[in-house]
Amino acid sequence: MTKPAVIRHLQYATLPNGTRLHYASAGERGKPLVLFVHGFPEFWYEWEAQLAEFGKTHFAVAPDLRGFNLSSKPAQVEAYRPRHIVEDLVQFINALGYSHCVVVAHDWGGAICWNLAIQFPQMVERLVIINSPHPYVFAKALTSDPQQQAASAYMNWLREPGSEQALAADGFAKLEGFLNGQGKQPAPWFTGETREKYHAAWSQPGAGGSHPLTGGVNYYRASPMHPPGPGETPPDISRLDPAAFTVRVPTLVVWGERDTALPKSLLDGLDKFIPDMRLERIPDGTHWVIHEQPERINLLIRSALP
Repeated sequence: MTKPAVIRHLQYATLPNGTRLHYASAGERGKPLVLFVHGFPEFWYEWEAQLAEFGKTHFAVAPDLRGFNLSSKPAQVEAYRPRHIVEDLVQFINALGYSHCVVVAHDWGGAICWNLAIQFPQMVERLVIINSPHPYVFAKALTSDPQQQAASAYMNWLREPGSEQALAADGFAKLEGFLNGQGKQPAPWFTGETREKYHAAWSQPGAGGSHPLTGGVNYYRASPMHPPGPGETPPDISRLDPAAFTVRVPTLVVWGERDTALPKSLLDGLDKFIPDMRLERIPDGTHWVIHEQPERINLLIRSALP
């Protein structure tokens, strides 16, 4: 068994659009690039086990998305519209010296990277998505599926003013609740040094004195994807062309089926949008399956590499 690759962080890339992304990496630049893209409320460290594994054979890189940890944290909600985050990733890949790569993404990172693969298929050699719904499937579910609307009600709470202060109160109690499934006990993986690292990331100051968590929460505020609130009419998606959401790159979808916010019903009909798709279900995995079963996730990612 080869030793885990050494992980280097405190590296930065300043992009042509002005965004400064912090990133961690493992392996040698020049080897094939594997890009790992985190979700909310995480940061590059979500992928620690993956960097250590894939740095042995690839140049493995995990950035902090804008709004998180040590990357730029613009204060304006509009700065977090998906097109801007996609642009960050396109420019980041180029800044690393690459024209294409394998992309592995989870949660909000997945939401961004579905769009990346749809809009820039030439840049995505393979796509691995872990518990992140396809944009058209999710939009349809938020519009018409009462189960999904109820499961996603938290999104509307996060969009409200002051949600970041509520998340940070009492030592980030509510934010920790996201990671332990609202259980009374901490998730087994979220203890000790890992918990300390997350608290440190959640405490990094925002731009212009804004709250440290505002950037991450602004992903929800900037997105058109959310369930209708009380008395609201569901958004009209009839003008959306399903064909415009076709993913034309080989794709592995991994799904922890005990995800309470993103039920496995979101997998129904997914193959209509992805001609070259493989689906791996993990019945005992939650939304945080990357942390719960890192070795299994690594084997699945490895099986998807070209």
